[in-house]
Amino acid sequence: MTKKIMGQKELQKRVIETNLCTNCGACVNLCPYAVSYKDHTIILDPCGREEGRCYAFCPRTPTDLEALRRQYDSRDLTPELGALQDFCLTRAADPEVRKSSQHGGTVTTLVSLALEEGIIDTAVLADEGEGFLPQGVEVQRVSEVKKKGKSRFVVSPNLAAFHRAAKGSAGKIGVVATPCQAMALAKMRLKPYPSKDSNIDKLRLVIGLFCGWALSWRELKTLLEKRFGMDSILGLDIPPSKHNSMEIHTPGGIVEISLGEVAPFVRKSCQYCWDMTAEFSDLSVGSARVPEGWEVARGWNQLIVRTPAGQELLDRAKSRGLLEFREMPEGNLERLKKASVDKKRSALQNLARMSGNAQDLLYLDYQDPVFRNLGGH
Repeated sequence: MTKKIMGQKELQKRVIETNLCTNCGACVNLCPYAVSYKDHTIILDPCGREEGRCYAFCPRTPTDLEALRRQYDSRDLTPELGALQDFCLTRAADPEVRKSSQHGGTVTTLVSLALEEGIIDTAVLADEGEGFLPQGVEVQRVSEVKKKGKSRFVVSPNLAAFHRAAKGSAGKIGVVATPCQAMALAKMRLKPYPSKDSNIDKLRLVIGLFCGWALSWRELKTLLEKRFGMDSILGLDIPPSKHNSMEIHTPGGIVEISLGEVAPFVRKSCQYCWDMTAEFSDLSVGSARVPEGWEVARGWNQLIVRTPAGQELLDRAKSRGLLEFREMPEGNLERLKKASVDKKRSALQNLARMSGNAQDLLYLDYQDPVFRNLGGH
């Protein structure tokens, strides 16, 4: 189904003003009018174009998901998780990489290897930024990759950095992306404006991150400053939902606060996101679940292989002994599928509630085969 492409005016009205905007950065650095400022996408000046790449690339404008799925092998498509060639538990073989990473260090290892092997010459990653405000950065050296392995649970507008890199001297780019960012890159690959170069052919690798939700930077920063002081925080983590807590890593050890304290800070746009595992990626990586519990699980990653490019990179890491593997616990795939379906159903219900019509899902098509078969939305 062809989706009508509109312009900046409609992007402002339909996405930004309705809290659908994820601050992914897909519209930033395409033209001077859109900027990412302190966790928000802001339109500085009006643009009179009736059709625009800002609207075409946005992950929250109407999208032909079937067209995006056709970029993958139909034999590997699952309704719950998208393309799935392989599913495994991995971690960095280097204990120093694991120590400096959020969990198992799989993403850091794969990005570093892609740079070393010349698969990419530039990686777009999230950097901490000032005051815990993430920003997208371009990295060419492996030594720099290892410094970007932590999560702040706040959106980094990495696609703004992708556009900046693509306009520059970078020839082969890899992006570590959230689900909405991976979807925007997939929309760019459809080339809705073949005559207008968006440099999307420079994109060679997308490593997606599992994501249930992200937090509003302002509210989180205020809480952390009040309770701990920003200078005393070494990192953040969120254990599995049964723990109902956020971990604050400090020089004196780990302090837990109730997840109920930060739940009100979840970005409104996350209520309308249907994708938990970054389905439009080459590889998708998230935290692990193992029988030994969280203290062991935090040192491992669950990884989904989605494309031949992703499989090739994983095979290289395995052959060089850069990643360690362990047997997947029974039932892990089924649990991940259920969690993904639950997120899809919740998004559909929230979108229908926003529109007031169960058949109007705003940026999604209720007749899409995946959503149609979910039922109960």
